Amino acid sequence: MFEGLFGNKNTEKILFFILVNKKCYPSELRKRFQGPIYGFQKTLDKLENAQILVSFLYGKIRIYEFNPRYPFLNEIKIFLQKAYDSLPIKIKNRYYEPIIRKRPRKRNKPL
Repeated sequence: MFEGLFGNKNTEKILFFILVNKKCYPSELRKRFQGPIYGFQKTLDKLENAQILVSFLYGKIRIYEFNPRYPFLNEIKIFLQKAYDSLPIKIKNRYYEPIIRKRPRKRNKPL
């Protein structure tokens, strides 16, 4: 949809994913979109260098999220939300919506 505006499809996928899920990490994107991890890592680095995203380590995993100090963050979120709302529901459910656990948790297992 916005490949011409953002430069590649991975940027669009990452921004929509973070808009809906608040955070992401490269291997999560690779699993969800069935693409090479290198492309997602390179795009995440590009967005972090542009200060649109920030990252932090959680154990050994680098987590990415929107930079709350980015001056145009609200405008970007509004733009992305309008674009996301225009996507077909099938694509939203397949790629962007959080996965809901369908089987019950084991008895007496701590949360």
